[in-house]
Amino acid sequence: MRRKRRNHKPAFKAKVALAALKGDRTLSELAEQFDVHQNQIQDWRKRLLENADSVFGQEQQQHDTAGQVKELHAKIGQLTMERDFLEDGLERIHGPIGKK
Repeated sequence: MRRKRRNHKPAFKAKVALAALKGDRTLSELAEQFDVHQNQIQDWRKRLLENADSVFGQEQQQHDTAGQVKELHAKIGQLTMERDFLEDGLERIHGPIGKK
C-alpha cells in the first residue's frame, strides 16, 4: 500500500539538507532517521546549495526596497501637489468643476 503524500515544512527540509551537507552520515542513515527517501534528501541538499547566496542577499534587497518606497512616496507627494496646483488654476479660469 502506498503512503499518503506528505508536505514537509521548510524548517524540516532545511534541517535534513544541512544534515546531508555535514557528510558525517550516509544518505541511507539520514533517510532512515528522517523517514524521507534518499532522492528527496539529495534534491533538498541541491536546492539549498543553489539558493544559499539568496540567504545572505536578503538584507541588501530589503534595504534597496525601503529606499525605493521612500522615492515612490516622494514622487506621489510631488504629483499630488502638482495636480492640486493645476486644479486650483483651472477653477480660477473656468470656475468650480463638478461642484454644483
